[in-house]
Amino acid sequence: MAHTYTNLLTHIIFSTKNREPTINDEIRSRLFPYMGGVLREIQVRPILINGTSDHVHLLIAIPPAISVSDSMRILKTNSSRWVHETWPRTTDFGWQAGYGAFSVSQSNAEAVRAYIADQENHHRHLTFKDEFLAFLRRHEIEFDERYIWE
Repeated sequence: MAHTYTNLLTHIIFSTKNREPTINDEIRSRLFPYMGGVLREIQVRPILINGTSDHVHLLIAIPPAISVSDSMRILKTNSSRWVHETWPRTTDFGWQAGYGAFSVSQSNAEAVRAYIADQENHHRHLTFKDEFLAFLRRHEIEFDERYIWE
């Protein structure tokens, strides 16, 4: 084949440091578009970015030339620095060290998109911790809860 064709959809989830509710409405309204810009700069296509005061969900299409870990390192580093530069008094803002990355088939992309879009309503009934543990279980990822929450 003369060209490479991919559709590597990934659902990414990560929280603020110590799951602190540091993403207020003002920050959120500018942070998620900024994160989309960072991703586009590294050729990752953001499909949807949304979250609550203590965590973020992303549905992205990653090109084969960049790893998930590199894209997350670049995204988290740049967005954290931007928050600190834009809101200098927000000294307690930061991202947790890790993340969850879950592959998404094209046939399930719309359901994941709807799930991410409905985060505010969804988290009226479920904590981030419970949600993340459910994702790990659903995707059959082995874990020791003692080491998940830093």
